[in-house]
Amino acid sequence: MLAASVLQRQGAAVVLVLLSAYAWFAYPHFGTGDNLRDLALQSSFLAVIALGMTFVIITGGIDLSVGSVYALGGVLAAYGARGGFFGALLLPLAACTAIGLVQGLIIARTGMAPFIVTLAGMLFARGLLLAITHEGSETYHIADHSVFLNLGRGTWLGVGHPVWFTAALFAVGALVLRRTRFGQALFAIGGSESSARLMGLPVVRDKVVVYALSGALAGFAGAMTAAYVQSGVTVIGVGTELDAIAAVVIGGTLLVGGAGTVLGTLVGVLLRNVIQNIINQIGSLDSNYQSVVSGGFLLLVVVAQRWLTTRRVRT
Repeated sequence: MLAASVLQRQGAAVVLVLLSAYAWFAYPHFGTGDNLRDLALQSSFLAVIALGMTFVIITGGIDLSVGSVYALGGVLAAYGARGGFFGALLLPLAACTAIGLVQGLIIARTGMAPFIVTLAGMLFARGLLLAITHEGSETYHIADHSVFLNLGRGTWLGVGHPVWFTAALFAVGALVLRRTRFGQALFAIGGSESSARLMGLPVVRDKVVVYALSGALAGFAGAMTAAYVQSGVTVIGVGTELDAIAAVVIGGTLLVGGAGTVLGTLVGVLLRNVIQNIINQIGSLDSNYQSVVSGGFLLLVVVAQRWLTTRRVRT
């Protein structure tokens, strides 16, 4: 039982270490400081989105809107940059949190399937994005002198600010999930929502909070991306929700809820990007192979989770 639990939760970390060690010796450029910094920076945007998705999936839910909310956050940040740093940051956070909040209220109070509600949220966020940018024909740029650019382009100790923000958010997320009543309640809700209600846990409130949190983190990731590319790119975020879900599940969080860690999610994001980086190092392989490898690995993880869970229950 202990071995099954370790494999379920730490299998991705073992694969990440082995794959990184192989790439380190097989491809000289992989272990360079520049490549590792770029790898960490590119992972940070998806990691922030996946962090919010982790909380949602632990409760037994799903959030398909994060990709569109992420793109919307980037556009709103670029638009709000006209009003200075706080306008660029607060506008996407407020709008994206509001979208997540509304979705959470509908899911928690009506009992509607999260898949349907967040699918509608995805369409709403993408439609609002297109309306703001006039069907994508207008791209809002951030001025060169804007302080807001430091959010995505600034560095500290040679490492980009997005990496530090991501590390801080994951540290807080791990603390909340493991050391607070709120975090423990999320596991109870994901394990059995009816039992959680009988225990007197605030199921409705907690579910609303996690969806609002997911929207806020997706919006913040969009703001960091806008600061990094110096504009509100309208075409980003397509399929990002699937990447976030894949990273969370590969990291050991059960898709049915009730178990998971934020550290595992970070490992899942890094594993995905290490695979992409190795494919780029090879050079002769098409980048689309990354999707093939990630999809195959995700399927393997889900099957393994199912088998290990069944085995533990029988034992």
